[in-house]
Amino acid sequence: MELSPSAHADSFCRDRLPPFPLWPELHFDLPELHYPDRLNSAQRLLDDAVERWGPDRPCLLTPTERWTYGELQHRANQVAQVLTEDFAIRPGTRVLLRGPNNPWLVATWFGVLKAGAVAVTTMPLLRATELSELSGISRPAVAVCDHRFLGELVAADTPGLAVIAYGGAGEDDLAQRCAGKSGRFVNVDTAADDVALIAFTSGTTGRPKATLHFHRDILANADTFSRHVLKPHQDDVFTGTPPLAFTFGLGGLVVFPLHVGAATLLIEQAGPEQLADLVAEHRVTVLFTAPTAYRAIMAAGAVDKLSGLRRCVSAGEALPAQVWEEFHAATGHRIIDGIGATEMLHVFISAADQDIRPGSTGRPVPGYRARIVDEQGEPVADGQPGLLAVTGPTGCRYMDDPRQSTYVRDGWNVTGDTYIRDQEGYFWYVARSDDMIVSSGYNIAGPEVEKALAAHPHVEECGVVGAPDSKRGMLVKAYVILRPGVQANEATAKELQNHVKRTIAPYKYPRAIEFVTELPRTSNGKLQRGELRRRAHSAAS
Repeated sequence: MELSPSAHADSFCRDRLPPFPLWPELHFDLPELHYPDRLNSAQRLLDDAVERWGPDRPCLLTPTERWTYGELQHRANQVAQVLTEDFAIRPGTRVLLRGPNNPWLVATWFGVLKAGAVAVTTMPLLRATELSELSGISRPAVAVCDHRFLGELVAADTPGLAVIAYGGAGEDDLAQRCAGKSGRFVNVDTAADDVALIAFTSGTTGRPKATLHFHRDILANADTFSRHVLKPHQDDVFTGTPPLAFTFGLGGLVVFPLHVGAATLLIEQAGPEQLADLVAEHRVTVLFTAPTAYRAIMAAGAVDKLSGLRRCVSAGEALPAQVWEEFHAATGHRIIDGIGATEMLHVFISAADQDIRPGSTGRPVPGYRARIVDEQGEPVADGQPGLLAVTGPTGCRYMDDPRQSTYVRDGWNVTGDTYIRDQEGYFWYVARSDDMIVSSGYNIAGPEVEKALAAHPHVEECGVVGAPDSKRGMLVKAYVILRPGVQANEATAKELQNHVKRTIAPYKYPRAIEFVTELPRTSNGKLQRGELRRRAHSAAS
């Protein structure tokens, strides 16, 4: 395997790619996946769109704003000028992005790619300790942050990190800096296999894993799942709830709509009823959200507001057949389910329209191959549970991380999910195979929550697992041994929950806490999370 000559003057990312023998097998079975050696995905998604359809097409919408393709291009060029002229960003330099879903975040993402730099997408809810860890791994030189979310970034106190705020009133605000730029910028001539994006996924050991994605990878997801399963139209309006820091959100709310010249409604925050209202008000036709939201919209009696939808997409957690059936009965819409992974960038198993089997995730997306294997990597018979393994035009490349050899085995990406394939080739989800808790579409590592809890002076020991929940699919449950003299009561539980919310992203906090006198451990003292999971499942049944 050989990489193209890189445009990156800063070789940090390329130097930290896994050794070629540890890469997954890559194959480009579809003609649209044959990209040129020199490729800048911002050029293909944005500049080519302006040239093809004109600058006046609606592009980014919010409840109060409307940006055209031409306006997004102009501002992305200005951002690229700010980064290169004011902050001396070189191709390959990492730029950390922090903010909710809004137009300036999208403009900055495109500006970073145009400059040949590497976007480091982060969740806006992350706390200082988490941001410090992510920065320590990716080593960004600049962070571009929504002014409302500066506090934790400043508290992280990352050495040498320049911070640019946007959305505020100061003269150093990104918008003010951009106003002084011409908006003319020549995109860096990046290689198709230059790193464009670092996306983090929670590690089951608590340490995040940085996944490296190329410019061609960004387009490959649009040319597989979006093109062949979603099949969007140019006059579609997309919207959804996943943050752009999630690759699911980045694809569904930026890459896929711009790939076909469609518009996207960016929502910073919305409950189920508000989401339904916005869908109706802005005539949204393509909705990306988690099963939790579809359930909640039905429970709120707001399904009539979704009548204008053409496509409903669910991912992030398994979609129960009952939810699919109830939603179909209430709306006539057939929810497109799918499984993706940060390591793969987006969805690789799915089904749409008459190909859907309620309760099944679907079949491999065109361009991908999937099979079920045992622990030795040998295929298992249809109808038997095993590990999901997949290959395609994208694949896992952890940055300088020994866990690469765990995820990639014999050229296959082994996702950590237990599945069954039936005789028709449909894949049926059974469970996560590791310590990951998938709650309302968020991946939460149990050991990370344990670490946060253990830092509280009341806690002697703790174990955290996922417990079944009718609303969220799973919720975070903590089993806690308290130090002597501490009362095992509701007030103590609330104090521990608030402590976790202050320590790590609030969505990770344990919604259920059970106080115990001992935890199950192996003979060598290792916590038996499998036993805790069995307890949590028994208590919920």
